Amino acid sequence: MVSAPPPVPVQGGAPSGTARWRAEILIVLGLSLGKSAVYSVLSIAEKLTRPEPLNKQTTTINSSVTPDRPWLDLSYQLANLVFPLVPVFLVLYLLALTGDRERIGFDLRRPGFDLARGFGAAALIGIPGLAFYFAARQFGINTTVAPANLAENWWTVPVLAALAVMNGVLEEVVMLGFLLRRLDQLGRAPWTGIVISALVRGSYHLYQGFGGFVGNVVMGLVFGWLYRRWGRVMPLVVAHTILDLVSFIGYALLAPYVDWL
Repeated sequence: MVSAPPPVPVQGGAPSGTARWRAEILIVLGLSLGKSAVYSVLSIAEKLTRPEPLNKQTTTINSSVTPDRPWLDLSYQLANLVFPLVPVFLVLYLLALTGDRERIGFDLRRPGFDLARGFGAAALIGIPGLAFYFAARQFGINTTVAPANLAENWWTVPVLAALAVMNGVLEEVVMLGFLLRRLDQLGRAPWTGIVISALVRGSYHLYQGFGGFVGNVVMGLVFGWLYRRWGRVMPLVVAHTILDLVSFIGYALLAPYVDWL
């Protein structure tokens, strides 16, 4: 009887400590907002090489794909809602593996706290942010941003609202809850993590112009500080959602009647 060969020892294994945190950051950002930042840099380079100045160009967001076929267009919009959330499920899974899932405060345990502070943070960022946007466009460092360009259908407003929620969840869970936690574990100082997160946030909004970059860096710094102070990401998800709701739905309602947007 021939004996079985001895088992081959497994070499290596899952990375741990510093190597693991770095790998997770690179993978998550490469699949989500870091990838968006690269395309955003390419987008601003393309805009800057056009003959017309930046403030004479328009950046359209949330556009219809097949406006002449509403149900197919709705299918595209639903796909655009679901797939960007896959990185959120990934980071929640990665955080759960290391016992960090509960640390970020992405839950419904304190709805009153989250809503109150979310509305406050939205007002803190939204009012000066709108003024800064108009100033940046006036000074020629930003495009005109058209944030809601879906064809008129019964589902237009619900889809815009869902897009606002998706953006809030994606950006705040990844950029605050996940990234700051992993940077902490890499030994970065608290404010260093906030600055890194804010710069990444600004970079994936660069497609709007330099005003969009600066405005979102400031937003990232404020949101990062508030997250450190409150220890919960949920109020910032609420704030971001409110900002996008006002931007998307407000634009859709006002744009046909005013010429200053």
